[in-house]
Amino acid sequence: MTDHPRIPLAAVIGHPIAHSRSPALHTYWLKRYGLKGHYIPIDIAPTDLAEMIRTLPRLGFVGANITIPHKEAILNIADIVTDRAALIGAANTLIFRKDGKIHADNTDGSGFIANLRQNVPNWVPSAGPALVLGAGGGARAVVAALIEVGVPEIRLCNRTRPRADALRSDFGAKVHVHEWVQAGNLMADAGTVVNTTSLGMTGKPDLRLSLDGLNPKALVTDLVYTPLKTQLLIEAEARGCTTVDGLGMLLHQAVPAFERWFGVRPEVDDATRKAVLAA
Repeated sequence: MTDHPRIPLAAVIGHPIAHSRSPALHTYWLKRYGLKGHYIPIDIAPTDLAEMIRTLPRLGFVGANITIPHKEAILNIADIVTDRAALIGAANTLIFRKDGKIHADNTDGSGFIANLRQNVPNWVPSAGPALVLGAGGGARAVVAALIEVGVPEIRLCNRTRPRADALRSDFGAKVHVHEWVQAGNLMADAGTVVNTTSLGMTGKPDLRLSLDGLNPKALVTDLVYTPLKTQLLIEAEARGCTTVDGLGMLLHQAVPAFERWFGVRPEVDDATRKAVLAA
């Protein structure tokens, strides 16, 4: 239990935010562990972000999740930024400390790795290169995490080259930038393939990518979780690959934040997944 003097409040903040599944997740955990607290979605426009964030602690909020389009801007508002959030260039978790300071962190990368390890315990990151599609905030978190766990080479493909080059500049020699049209040719010996783009998401264009050269021993994962099984995962599975959907990353990235806010480290299991999918 928390020793906070009031019933602790937490939120997910974005613009828009009505689609978020985070309230269902945190509310489920609060009920499951019998904790006092509430977790709500708050839609804040970019022009109001700084003012509203600094108001929340006075209203009883102990922290917040940050999502699109505020993940980068929040770094300029926070008083303390963790090294990994600074490296990634974005934060997804805020902790409102008792001394009044706002602490910003990024748990997306650790959530990504925890999802893979839970679903594929025998995954060996060092077994081969990883192909990462996209160069946005999600890709930056994934690349940082893959390097940390020992992937020897990151092959990065993005539809626009400058953003990929910027990522390469920040993360160093293990990252090799390739043209988007070359992605299909980079799969033959890739041990891990990750889609970090929104392509394939419900309401977005399809991920049009030939998987003819895909290594059947590769682990293929998609950060998209609506639909739960994207076309990429369906086609990769048909080619014999092990696949992991993106929902688990959402669940695992929330664990450290919930623990800091509400005082209990929650478990990610089948019941958790079912509760979020049913929302």
